Amino acid sequence: MQIPYIVISPVKDEEEYVSYTIASMLNQTCKPVKWLIVNDGSRDRTKNIIEEQCIRHDWIQLITLGENSKRQPGAAVIRAFNAGYNIARNVNHEYVVKLDCDLRFNADYFERIFERLNKDEKVGIASGLYLEKKGSEWLPVWMPDYHAAGACKIIRKRCFDEIGGFITERGWDTVDEIRAQVKGWKTLHYPDLIFYHLKNEGSGIGYLRTNIMHGEIYYATGGNKLFFAAKTVHRMIFGKPILMAGLMMFI
Repeated sequence: MQIPYIVISPVKDEEEYVSYTIASMLNQTCKPVKWLIVNDGSRDRTKNIIEEQCIRHDWIQLITLGENSKRQPGAAVIRAFNAGYNIARNVNHEYVVKLDCDLRFNADYFERIFERLNKDEKVGIASGLYLEKKGSEWLPVWMPDYHAAGACKIIRKRCFDEIGGFITERGWDTVDEIRAQVKGWKTLHYPDLIFYHLKNEGSGIGYLRTNIMHGEIYYATGGNKLFFAAKTVHRMIFGKPILMAGLMMFI
């Protein structure tokens, strides 16, 4: 099965995990026409690892935006994505994939998703379900039915054009779905198609900072107050660190 799609990967200090993502992409039964990896000032060996693969595979391309910059979530990630997409946008494609470089997935992951997308042309944004390691177990991370994981988000190009791409703000991976739904598109994830998030959410910038960011995103997207109160209590019990996670999100 051959589907014209491009992959854009913002990457920052992922020397521990990027090789797993590269191996997963190289093994895909349905490979992209272009995979553009945007190195946003990594301070480790990430750039060197990617350069080795660019030499071997002409459909993989690396660009570097800066040097030795600090990790920034949200806006910085999408600025890096946009820098990559501006280079790859003229390549013929029907789908755009925003892919993080701390993931692992099966060889038929993209083929199976595209098979389903081709059967339902009203689906504009999709992903699989991701698992994170809790102790010795890989457990699914719950998402609302309408949500597609930002770490590996597949967007039909027509939908991407209609919503004007991603906003360069925190909460971009919720705003895109709201805009798509307003335009009449369906957004979803397929719970039986899994991928592995090798670095648990929050470990990159710290759990306290991550919880504060989640609170900011919820406020910016205008969520229900009672639902937010319930989320705060839930985060205090089940979040990291206990109690402080919910308090930081509330603040």
